[in-house]
Amino acid sequence: MTTKVSVEDLLRSPALQLELLAGEAGLGRSVSWAHVSELDDPTPWLLGAEVIMTTGIAIPRSAARQRAYLRRLDDAGVSALALSAQLHVPPLHEAFFQAAEERGMPILQVPLAVPFIAIAQEVAAAVQEDARQRLGAQLQVFGALRWLAAEDLDTVTLFKRLERLSGYEVYLCTPQGRPLLPGVPVPDLAVLPSEPDAPPTIPGGFVLPVPAPGGPAGYLVAFERQGARPAGLAVAQHIATVAALQVAMARHERETLRRQGAETLSELLQDVLDPAAARRRLVRMGLPADADMVLLVIRNVPDDAIHRALDDQPHLMLRRGDDRYVLGPSALGAAVAALPGVAAGMSRPFPPGESMQVPQREAVWAASTAGESGRALIHYGDDTTGRWLPDNPWVLTALVEHVLGKVLAYDSAHGSQLLTSVRAWMERDRRTEDAAAALHVHPNTLAYRLRRFAELTGRDLSSTAAFAEVWLALRAGRQLGLID
Repeated sequence: MTTKVSVEDLLRSPALQLELLAGEAGLGRSVSWAHVSELDDPTPWLLGAEVIMTTGIAIPRSAARQRAYLRRLDDAGVSALALSAQLHVPPLHEAFFQAAEERGMPILQVPLAVPFIAIAQEVAAAVQEDARQRLGAQLQVFGALRWLAAEDLDTVTLFKRLERLSGYEVYLCTPQGRPLLPGVPVPDLAVLPSEPDAPPTIPGGFVLPVPAPGGPAGYLVAFERQGARPAGLAVAQHIATVAALQVAMARHERETLRRQGAETLSELLQDVLDPAAARRRLVRMGLPADADMVLLVIRNVPDDAIHRALDDQPHLMLRRGDDRYVLGPSALGAAVAALPGVAAGMSRPFPPGESMQVPQREAVWAASTAGESGRALIHYGDDTTGRWLPDNPWVLTALVEHVLGKVLAYDSAHGSQLLTSVRAWMERDRRTEDAAAALHVHPNTLAYRLRRFAELTGRDLSSTAAFAEVWLALRAGRQLGLID
């Protein structure tokens, strides 16, 4: 049990001659220290469970300000307010005493003959044994870094040991209230500070930032355990430092895995790994070797947003230009589709270790379709036209060259937009005015481009057969990445 002195113990001490003016309900409050303060607001410098002693200079004169003064002290965890008799205490209003009764905040009067130092000495003597216990706990908790090196403790075991030695229940979370370290519970978000420089003391414990480069990685909340001997702020701060070290180690490990994953995905996309080696590499990266996977191409979303969305699911990610390629189970699709502003394409499922040339074309084509349609995620095969195209890239390339080769060459040489114009016209079901508006040109200009396209390709777009052939060639070019 703790050896802290209570307010009632001080009140009963014959040597102190204290008188209770109000707040009898709070006599059971424990006292960790007695401190003199003549500040209007001493709370930023308090840890909680103090007796604040004042000659009265700090006490406001109006009823409203007296109530506010008492509330500030009580909210900061002050155990009692001790006022020196016959010095500078202004007239105390009934509202002041009423607030003390409502909150159970003891108001004590100190006789002029009793110096404040006598109260401080009484408290210090009472908590001496508790101080020795705190020092022992601090020395053991400060050995946490040695445990990490010598015993290779996992996160859960480490923090359970810190809880047992410190006398606190420990909680950790990110600034947004998400889990900070695996296995360590998240606190009630209501206790988190609203300002970065808020005092660390909260009722029943402390809330401290977990330091990291660029700002706090999160917060540590430590609540006193029932029947335990809490070791104080210094120990809670050291636990926050241990948490910061664990976060840094986890981030380094995560970045290493991400880099290795990107290298592996790059090799898979280039087909430089044989199937058996590819499967072994995927298993080492945390992906299952016996379940089909998909390839996603993600656009319009930054890396950190993708990492947050997919952090709890196994995956590999590689950045290529403005595109992010992600390999993993098909369940990734739901998380990707929920990303704000995303345009993403997903390949058909395929076995691990299989060549990714076809899935790569499928995912790129689907992502382009998603960008044009305004949909968040397109699965390859959602567009019925694509089903009629073969998977063989040589056949697709031949189709594009045969039907669109002259137009591609003409646009490249003259900086014209014949192909773009024809595609816009086809995608709008041959509505010339709608397509012209989308292209920001006059309908006559679009009509000229359609005629010029027909001359170069030898295909009259009023013919159903010619229209179908051009449309399939356009889709093939998109699938190969030859056409934007």
